[in-house]
Amino acid sequence: MKNNKFTPSLIAAGLALSSFGALADSDRYIIQVDNNAKGIVKAIAKQSGAEIHVDADGFIAATFSGKSLSDVKGLLNNPHVKLVEADEKRVPMALFNDDAGDPAQTQLTPYAVYQSQADQVVFDSNAGMKVCVIDSGLDSSNADFNWSAITGDNDAGTGNWFENGGPHGTHVAGTIGAADNGFGVVGMAPGVDMHIIKVFNASGWGYSSDLAQAAQLCSQAGANIINMSLGGGGANSTEENAFKDFVAAGGLVVAAAGNDGNNVRSYPAGYSSVMMIGANDADNNIADFSQYPSCTSGRGKRVTTDETICVEVTAGGVDTLSTYPAGGASMSTMSADGVGFASSAMENTGSVTATTYFLGLGDSVDNGAAGKVCVIDRGSVSFYDKVNNCELSGGVGAVIINNEPGMLYGTLGDTNNTSIPAVGAAFEDRSALVAASTIDISIGASDYGYMSGTSMATPAVAGITALVWSNHPTCTGEEIRNALKATAMDAGAAGKDDFFGYGIAQAADMNNYLTQNGCAGGNGGGDTGGGDTGGTGELTLTATGYKVKGTQRVDLTWTDATSSNVDVYRNGNVISTTANDGTYTDVLNVKGGGNYSYQVCEAGTTTCSASVSVVF
Repeated sequence: MKNNKFTPSLIAAGLALSSFGALADSDRYIIQVDNNAKGIVKAIAKQSGAEIHVDADGFIAATFSGKSLSDVKGLLNNPHVKLVEADEKRVPMALFNDDAGDPAQTQLTPYAVYQSQADQVVFDSNAGMKVCVIDSGLDSSNADFNWSAITGDNDAGTGNWFENGGPHGTHVAGTIGAADNGFGVVGMAPGVDMHIIKVFNASGWGYSSDLAQAAQLCSQAGANIINMSLGGGGANSTEENAFKDFVAAGGLVVAAAGNDGNNVRSYPAGYSSVMMIGANDADNNIADFSQYPSCTSGRGKRVTTDETICVEVTAGGVDTLSTYPAGGASMSTMSADGVGFASSAMENTGSVTATTYFLGLGDSVDNGAAGKVCVIDRGSVSFYDKVNNCELSGGVGAVIINNEPGMLYGTLGDTNNTSIPAVGAAFEDRSALVAASTIDISIGASDYGYMSGTSMATPAVAGITALVWSNHPTCTGEEIRNALKATAMDAGAAGKDDFFGYGIAQAADMNNYLTQNGCAGGNGGGDTGGGDTGGTGELTLTATGYKVKGTQRVDLTWTDATSSNVDVYRNGNVISTTANDGTYTDVLNVKGGGNYSYQVCEAGTTTCSASVSVVF
């Protein structure tokens, strides 16, 4: 845990998400409408007392105060109105907003950069990559960005995109593209072009219509990638269609899985066109808050499996260091007998250097601590009581040491009235700190801080994507998406699982994979290769969907199978064991739309092709 220079710190301060079920406004709606008749529909809406908030291509969003969805459908019973639906709220997905140290004197590389191998790939700034960040704005007070390469748009009523609506958007943008400039932090794709769309209002949330319009603005700005570290409950067709259009044009959309630590599906991450991102920690463990919706839906004969509606990959999202609005975070540094140690800022700014005094559990006043820095073990009484007893003893600073492996992160509570600087320390450093003759503590304001959440993992993947894609600019977004999954580092349970998807995103492996195999890629999905059934990836499969008299059919062709028979999988279930003649037609006898995932495996084995999706 030693650090001979500067050590950033962390303080846990929750930005807990409301439950998704409570996020829909009861009287704000999206109206899909023919553009040539939009004026008529807007006039009817205004005559009904509506306040129009969004006027976008193919839809408007408006508040009909006190009116239900059925009421509004009745008011807008017009042949030019295609659909009326609830305008769902979307909120930032950061579970913790944590104070951090001040990297003003040297550039720091966040752990997720090393974990994802992003430090092993060089970003090509001439490739024209652009990431569209839909969030709370990017604060222009932070100098750690290539501002000449950043543009933006405002949503109605959100204010200037270059002024923060809280630190969330600035932190997200820094993870994607903070500049490689010798100070601060470095992003996954340093200095990448970004387009910032500020959608969160002063209360910290927005609507699905805001996201739908933002997707259109991202496209107009020439973005390749959309990052959404946000989400909420309830699917919305207008929103979903906007992201489908972006992907159909060759782009890639990533969104946060959610921070409630359950298997609930959040949106927009839950749409097939959007890549759902989970969070892991620095030790390759899944974050306890990272949501893990199942890839399977329906019951009985209607059960389907679709890997595009669940977590596909993860990235570092626990205690991640990134940019903040100016002075918006805190920092702590600590040294003992001249050697730097990791610390976390708890409360009270200031600097002190003094003789150490071991105060035990700090559960009582001890005048021996007068004029000294108290070194205190965790346990018995609250953090506040420990620091307060140190101050009442005449102590000038406090260091509270964790009683289990790892750093101690905490606060002194909302009613804190102490004044001496207090920091947390790691259990691994206890012996050295207790034995030290003197300790230096400093806590001050910083332009850099820590946050935790799938919000932090999502921009890591967006940045990794921009980094690798810049070296393979002819690839489509879907090809890049497939390469992310094909090269992810397996973590958690062996093979693909609901928590990690295919695993932790790996930039260097992904870059090498595309160099060796081209944009179309090779075989396999993830480190273990076989997609849903986890084979070795030795087979090559293609699938073509079409309709006969309105019913769905899929022609499958494969090569490189060596057994006399093969198993054909649809959505993770065997639908046929057939002769290895290289062809099979799946007659579904289903009309309308659908999304299917196919694999072919050597019969009775897990030697399988990669999953291939067919969408009707």
